[in-house]
Amino acid sequence: MRILALVVAAAALLAAAATAHEHHGEAPTCAGGGSGRVLAEFRPGEVTLDGHPADWDGVEASEFALLPALDPDEDKAYAGGKVFVKAVHDGVNIFFMLKVDGDYTYTKGCVVLTSEQVTCAFDWLVEHYSENKKCPSVALMFQIGEKATYYNMGGCKDMPGSCTSKSCRGQEVDIMHFSVGNAIPGRLYGGNHIDNADGNGGDRFGHLVDLYSWNPHCRYLDGIGPKENNSNAQNDWHGAWWHSSLTFHSGFVDDDSPYGKQDEKGTYYFEFSRPLRTMDRLQQDAQFTIGGPNSMAVAFWYPNDGKPWSKSEHYSASCDWLVLDIQPSMEAAHYRPAPNRSWDAATAFALLLSVVAICISVFVGYGASKNRSSVQFTPLEQI
Repeated sequence: MRILALVVAAAALLAAAATAHEHHGEAPTCAGGGSGRVLAEFRPGEVTLDGHPADWDGVEASEFALLPALDPDEDKAYAGGKVFVKAVHDGVNIFFMLKVDGDYTYTKGCVVLTSEQVTCAFDWLVEHYSENKKCPSVALMFQIGEKATYYNMGGCKDMPGSCTSKSCRGQEVDIMHFSVGNAIPGRLYGGNHIDNADGNGGDRFGHLVDLYSWNPHCRYLDGIGPKENNSNAQNDWHGAWWHSSLTFHSGFVDDDSPYGKQDEKGTYYFEFSRPLRTMDRLQQDAQFTIGGPNSMAVAFWYPNDGKPWSKSEHYSASCDWLVLDIQPSMEAAHYRPAPNRSWDAATAFALLLSVVAICISVFVGYGASKNRSSVQFTPLEQI
């Protein structure tokens, strides 16, 4: 039981470390209102989930300035420039591509718990997780509950220890967080059979995790709650990352770390996918609707000057929800069902039969009358 409690506590601490926002107080004011739109067109069979951007060339990008989340001052914007967000869907899954310029930096971090590390999980995480913060990190957040706000990650006013699914009902947000310090570029991470078998949204291999939140103090891996766990959850996300300075395309392995030259100029690419609808029964996943309203947010962490980032030191692409516009296929938009012509065909056929019947009747009647006129009448008296 002690080991189980430590595992749960460690998972909760990991979720806290992987938070997408750490807001407090009143919402800041953004220049220009802070709203925006991400278009997701129907493009089946065009995207391969490998972190490479080539198959996204024909997809429209939405660009946003990356401003500090807690102080969205344009003078403090991310030095590397804007984030470019692309999205497509195939009717079953939705795909995202994030593009951010930045010098290559990679320091391998550890977020995988061995049995020995579980025994002292808290001390081990505090000591080692900072290495994972010396690499870029991204997060996507989506509205679940109708009352969930962008600011304060849902906006539930309950404090730690008092948050519950009942007291914060309607203020749930869905979070995907990817910290690349334990992920090989070009390799796929996220949901896997081992972690999903445990019934939570973790990823022991690459730290691409699936979380939910009610506020910055109450955030958990899917399937893990403040009072008890539910083994019916899983990590529905998959993703990969890449940097344009990397030239080895036949497949990196762990021994190739750090995979590229430190401080090499270039661009980071982060690619993700998830089903439009999931098997969630716990109000921990956003459910996307084609043609319906969907809300999202984008966050980015970068180790400026080689210093590890903290949870609240992230840049945000907006000061409020972005509109995620998942469009139907062009064929569906222009499709018009053919008019029902079954009645016209039946009417025409009946009319044809009627005409034929009339013609036959006239012909028979005419023949009969002609035959009667040619037959001689013989009175009975002459017989």
